[in-house]
Amino acid sequence: MNKSFYHFLMKYRQPKANEEISKFASEAYRDHAFPKHSKDYHEISSYLELNGGYLPTMSLFDHIWDLYVESETKN
Repeated sequence: MNKSFYHFLMKYRQPKANEEISKFASEAYRDHAFPKHSKDYHEISSYLELNGGYLPTMSLFDHIWDLYVESETKN
């Protein structure tokens, strides 16, 4: 994978994107401790479970992770 998950997520900060995903992206942007360079599912998932009070459900993260993997596989 070329991009980090965070880098991928930041493209969803646009107001016209899916609202739940946009909110998550904006909150992750404001979270200075977010593992910005990670490409590892378990590292990011563990971080969010402990520190991601702004994430409504972990299933949202799983959905975005699937989009990330799909996007990175194409490139």
